[in-house]
Amino acid sequence: QVQLVESGGGLVQAGGSLRLSCAASERTFSSNAMGWFRRRPGKEREFVATISWSGGSTYYADFVRGRFTISRDNHKNTGYLQMNSLKPEDTAVYYCASAIGLEMRQGAHEYAYWGQGTQVTVSS
Repeated sequence: QVQLVESGGGLVQAGGSLRLSCAASERTFSSNAMGWFRRRPGKEREFVATISWSGGSTYYADFVRGRFTISRDNHKNTGYLQMNSLKPEDTAVYYCASAIGLEMRQGAHEYAYWGQGTQVTVSS
């Protein structure tokens, strides 16, 4: 059982930046793909970004591509989401997730473990 804990959320003005972290309890985190999802107010959960186990491959949702960067440090069992040029519509609870498998994946159903989420609020 992998436990994931997100941190780094908060309140930021439009155009600002935040870096989210996702700390995993188990070493097996480093052997699996991970992803970030978000749930905006009144909306369904949506895919944001994913990264392969090695960090060598990444993929982004169109609405964050060029602004957000997903990365990981397997020595620290930690994943990251660097968010730049934030917009009010990025306001959401952000969740990290760990898959069972090496390669990137976009579907929430493909992830076995989830964090509790961290709130990101972007003011206009």
